[in-house]
Amino acid sequence: MVQIAGARQTTIANDIELTGTGVHTGAPAAIALYPAEADSGIRFIVPSGARDGVVLSADYRAVSNTTLCTVLSNGNGSAVATVEHLLAALRGLNVDNVLIEIDSGEVPILDGSAKPFVDAIDEAGIHELDRSRRFIRVLKPVAVSDGDSWAEIHPHDGFHLDVEIDFDTPVIGRQRMRIEVTPSSFRRELARARTFGFMSDVEKLWAAGLALGASLENTVAIGEDRIVNQEGTRFPDEFVRHKALDAVGDLALSGAPLLCAYRSSRGGHKLNHRALEALFADRAAWEAVEAARPVETGHGELNVGLAAASYAADRT
Repeated sequence: MVQIAGARQTTIANDIELTGTGVHTGAPAAIALYPAEADSGIRFIVPSGARDGVVLSADYRAVSNTTLCTVLSNGNGSAVATVEHLLAALRGLNVDNVLIEIDSGEVPILDGSAKPFVDAIDEAGIHELDRSRRFIRVLKPVAVSDGDSWAEIHPHDGFHLDVEIDFDTPVIGRQRMRIEVTPSSFRRELARARTFGFMSDVEKLWAAGLALGASLENTVAIGEDRIVNQEGTRFPDEFVRHKALDAVGDLALSGAPLLCAYRSSRGGHKLNHRALEALFADRAAWEAVEAARPVETGHGELNVGLAAASYAADRT
């Protein structure tokens, strides 16, 4: 039986409130995170004509757009954009259940990384629930491609990322990040990596109604041959680290923690989403499993394993 840490589901221990600006809309945005019961997953309450708003589940099937960010929608006009950094923080810290109320159509960008969300979750605390954690275990390789971009999902006892980028600029060039994602490694290696953009694309993005809230406070700006931000980068390879952070957030839309190794080259939100679609389209490529309940031994150790489960049988 596979041994894996984190046998029980979790939620946040206290409410969280954060305010900021939408990086694409440029509009003020406020979110509130609330503790949620076991098996409820990650859900957004977005504004609508209804008094109580519309609930959108953090699920790959709700993705309606992947242009520069990940957008969730119900297909009837209710949507929430730029969910990836918040989802990365929740998945990176192993938070399974939370209700997120938002007063606009976009999650605030804050400093462009997942760190403000991580700090808020750490301050609020994480509460363990009396229910076994559920996982999606990958059983065989799945691959997708789009031109010279490609991604693969392989079986793995844990969650491993291998992300490579290659930009035709000396400021970035080719960078590769390999990491076994755990709460400690996520905090240390990925959470602080910020989103980035090219100064040469600014006018084109503005004309398309995007990046209206981007600034040097929330984006690493790349000029022709230099970093425009006075403080420079937080890591020498911050760009690929942020791509890995985005992958954590996008893959969180699987609905349960993935047990897999994810490899991507020249990818992004679109490719991450296509990889999940391909995985769940092949019913022989995955199985739903549940962590066995911890059993205390005579030495005070925990015996934690995985057992086959049928909770996700509707993913066909």
